Amino acid sequence: MIAAVQAAGIEHPWAHQARAAEHALDGDSVVVATGTASGKSLSYLVPVLSTLLDGAEAPNGRGATALYLAPTKALAADQCRSVKELSQPLGHSVRAAVHDGDTPFEEREWIRQYANYVLTNPDMLHRGILPSHPRWSSFLKALKYVVIDECHTYRGVFGSHVAQVLRRLRRLCARYGASPVFLLASATAAEPAVAARRLTGLPVVEVADDASPRGELVFALWEPPLTELHGEKGAPVRRTATAEAADLLTDLTVQGVRSVAFVRSRRGAELISVIAKERLAEVDRSLTGRVAAYRGGYLPEERRALERALHSGELLGLAATNALELGMDVSGLDAVVIAGYPGTRASLWQQAGRAGRSGQGALAVLVARDDPLDTFLVHHPEALFDRPVESTVLDPDNPYVLAPHLCAAAEELPLTEDDLALFGPTTEELLPQLEAAKLLRRRTRAWHWTRRERAADLTDIRGEGGRPVQVVEAGTGRLLGTVDAGAAHTSVHEGAVHLHQGRTYVVRSLDLEDSVALVEQASPSWTTVARDTTSISVLETDTEIPWGDGRLCFGSVEVTNQVVSFLRRRVITGEVLGETKLDLPPRTLRTRAVWWTVTEDQLDRARINPEILGGALHAAEHASIGMLPLFATCDRWDIGGVSIPLHPDTLLPTVFVYDGHPGGAGFAERAFHTARSWLTATRQAIASCECEAGCPSCIQSPKCGNGNDPLHKRGAVRLLDVLLEGAPEEKTDGAEDEAEEGTEEAEAVAGAVAGASEGRGGRLSAPAEGAEDAAPDQEVPPVP
Repeated sequence: MIAAVQAAGIEHPWAHQARAAEHALDGDSVVVATGTASGKSLSYLVPVLSTLLDGAEAPNGRGATALYLAPTKALAADQCRSVKELSQPLGHSVRAAVHDGDTPFEEREWIRQYANYVLTNPDMLHRGILPSHPRWSSFLKALKYVVIDECHTYRGVFGSHVAQVLRRLRRLCARYGASPVFLLASATAAEPAVAARRLTGLPVVEVADDASPRGELVFALWEPPLTELHGEKGAPVRRTATAEAADLLTDLTVQGVRSVAFVRSRRGAELISVIAKERLAEVDRSLTGRVAAYRGGYLPEERRALERALHSGELLGLAATNALELGMDVSGLDAVVIAGYPGTRASLWQQAGRAGRSGQGALAVLVARDDPLDTFLVHHPEALFDRPVESTVLDPDNPYVLAPHLCAAAEELPLTEDDLALFGPTTEELLPQLEAAKLLRRRTRAWHWTRRERAADLTDIRGEGGRPVQVVEAGTGRLLGTVDAGAAHTSVHEGAVHLHQGRTYVVRSLDLEDSVALVEQASPSWTTVARDTTSISVLETDTEIPWGDGRLCFGSVEVTNQVVSFLRRRVITGEVLGETKLDLPPRTLRTRAVWWTVTEDQLDRARINPEILGGALHAAEHASIGMLPLFATCDRWDIGGVSIPLHPDTLLPTVFVYDGHPGGAGFAERAFHTARSWLTATRQAIASCECEAGCPSCIQSPKCGNGNDPLHKRGAVRLLDVLLEGAPEEKTDGAEDEAEEGTEEAEAVAGAVAGASEGRGGRLSAPAEGAEDAAPDQEVPPVP
C-alpha cells in the first residue's frame, strides 16, 4: 500500500480515501460517495495497485487480478491512462489494458492471458467476458477486486440489468474459487450503501464524508428571453436553450475560458457546436477549430482524437452529451454550461463539478429549456440547492430484466437450486415459464440452455431494443456513425435532419429490416421533430388507494406507440414551418404505470364541463410528466403518459404516467409513493406560469402527438385542486417496496424472451380493444 501511495505522489491521503482503502484491504466491499473531484479514484486504486504490486499469488500461480467497470468507453480509456501513469515508476508489475468493443482483436488474446488490471464496461462483461469464461478462467480465479466506477449511473432498467450481470460474475467467480471485493465510486447520492447493496447483492460499507478541499463555485440560473414569435395556439415562445448555450459557449471561448456545454441529446450537442462555430467565425476565424462536439455514435478513432484534444488544451470549448459527465479527467476547465436540467440533482452537480477540478474557483450556468420542470426550477432555486440528491432507483427483480439473464447464466453454467437465492425471489417463479417457452430444460437438479444461439444476445442491457441503425452517406457508402435502435423511428426517419461532426445531412431513406439509414449532405435552415401517437390498456392493478372520490393506482399496462409525422422547425427560433406524414410500424411494450381517476362529482366541483375535460386532463398529464424527474431518479425520456376523458378499462377520466422500459424501471412506482408532493408541484408549476392560456413553460410540449390540442390551463389547475383535496398523507417507508409479479406476467416475460431468441425483438401482443381512442402525451419514450 505504501508503494502505491508513493507512486501516486501523495504523502497524506484525505480521510475518506484512507478510510475506504483500509476497508477494501480488510476485505470489505465499500462504496465511496463523495463530490466530484474528491479523489474517489485513489480510494480504489490504492488497494488495487498495492495488491497487484505485492504479487499476491492465486492458486493457479497467476498474480492477483482486478476488474474495472465504467459506464462509458471514454471513462475506461481515461482511467487506463491514469493507471499507466501512476504505475510507470513501479515497473511492469501492473499490466493495465482496456478491453471493450473498440479493442483490436489481436490485442484481446494478450489481455486475456497477461493483463492483471482489465478495464471494460458492463456491456462487454455481459456479451464478451462472461459467455467466454473458460477462456478467462485464469483471470477469474485470481480476481481480487471489482471496481464499479460512477455507480450512480446504474439506475432504472440499465441499472437493473447491470445488477444481474454482476450476479452472474459473482457466480462464475465462486465456480473458480474466487470471492472478489467490490469497490464502488459514486457521486453524492441518497443512501449510497442501499443502492450499492441492491446493485451488487452484497453488504457494502459506506464512506460519504468528503474531506477534499473545494474551490468556490458560482452557480447561475439562466432563463432565455421571450421572443416576438408565437407557437402553437398562439403561445409565447422563448429563445431555445440550445441557442442560448451556444452563445454562452461562444463568449467563453472568445475570452479564452476553457468550457464544456452539456446537452441532453446528441443532436443538441451538434447544434451548439455548429452555432458556436458560426458565431466565432464572425469574431476570429482561428477560434472555430477550437470548438467541437462530443457524443455517442461517433467512430472510435473520432472519439479518441477529441479526448486527446480536450486533454491537451487544443480545444477551448466542447458541446457534449453526458459522456463527459462520468468522471473523465477534464481538469483545467473554468466553466460549465448546462443546456437544460439533466433530469436529476445528482447529474446536475456531477456536470457542474467538471469545472474547477484543481481546486480553483469555477462557474456553472443552468440554461432553462422552455418546459415545466426547467421553468419551475429557475423560479424555485430551493428545489435545487436546499434538497438532497435523489436515491438511485433500480429493480433487479424486474422479470423482463431477470429472465434473459437466467438464460445467459444457464448457458454459462447450468443453473441449480443453490443459485436461486443469488438471482432473487422472482427466479423460482420464472424458471417454469422459461421451461414452458423451451428456453431452458431441467435435467435432474439443474436447468440447461436449450438453443444454439447465444443466450447473452437475448437482451441489450441498455434497453436500446436491438441492433443499432447504421448511418451511411448515400453518395460514398461511408459509415458516419450509429443510432440506437429504440431512437431510430424518431431521429433517422425519412426526411429527418441528422447532424454529424458539425455537418448537416438529410435522411433519404430508413431501412428497418437491414438497420440502415441513408443520408446525404445538405444545408437546411430547419431541424426536425418527430410526432407520435400512443394508446394504453390496463393489464393488472397491483395497488389502488382512494384519493377522495378519485383513485390512485399502480400496476401493469401495455403501451402501443407509433411515429406518425414530423415537424420542421427553424433552428434558432423553434418556429414551426410544416408537418410531413410518415408511415412507420407501431411498437408495443408491457410496462408499469401510475394512474389516477376522477369522478363526475369531482368534475362538477372543479367546474369542468365535457367541452374542456379533455384539455384539462391533457394539460395536467403534460405538466406531471415534466415534473416527475424532480421526484424520481429518471430522465424525461424514461417516462411517458396518456390521458383520456373516458378510458375503457377504468370507465372514468384517467391520466397515466408509465415507465418507458419493458417490465418497468421503478419510476412509476416512485411516482405512486410520492404522488401528493409530485402532483402538488405540478399544480404549482401550472398556476405560477405567467402565460394566459398555456405555453411550453407549463403545459405545452413540442413532442405532443396531438399537436398540443386540446389543452386547458385553468381547467388543469382546478382539476388538480379537487384531486389533491382528497390526497392521503405520504408514507416514507415502503417507497422502495417491490410489487409482486403474477403468473400471467411471468408467462408474458417468457414469451417476450422467446420472441427475442427467434429474432422477433421481444414484441408483445396488441393492446386491448378501445385503447386506441386515448389522447397521447407529449413525451413518449422510444419503445424497444
